[in-house]
Amino acid sequence: MLEGFINNRIMVKDSVNSWEEAIKIAAEPMLKDGLIEERYIDGMIKNVIENGTYIIILPGLAIPHTRPEHGAIKTGASVLKINEGVLFPDNKEVKIMFALSAKDAEAHLDMVSELTEVFMDDEIMDKVFAAKDIETIKEILC
Repeated sequence: MLEGFINNRIMVKDSVNSWEEAIKIAAEPMLKDGLIEERYIDGMIKNVIENGTYIIILPGLAIPHTRPEHGAIKTGASVLKINEGVLFPDNKEVKIMFALSAKDAEAHLDMVSELTEVFMDDEIMDKVFAAKDIETIKEILC
């Protein structure tokens, strides 16, 4: 399903200290795999500060990202499941983050289209929200 986008970039944490830390953790595997530059992570955080929590597209689900020119090298994603959740501005709780990187607008649209199919499937999303470990999430999404 999403294996081509996320590969093995899936993490599970019981808790994190802040939404900013959550974005950094979610983006780390993309940085390690050469999908983004370090400045892309700062851009994702700045995006929330400047534009608000529009990245929370469903209750409990956020897709942190920023513009390709802020350090996107390749297209891909990583997943962070936060079992206890983390509060974003406006007290919006997030338990699942799909951090996104797209090298250009076309790649962004392709990836969002694929992800939307998954996000709109209540059965899949219920399973992801209930999952407590990396292997379970990988089985569901890949």
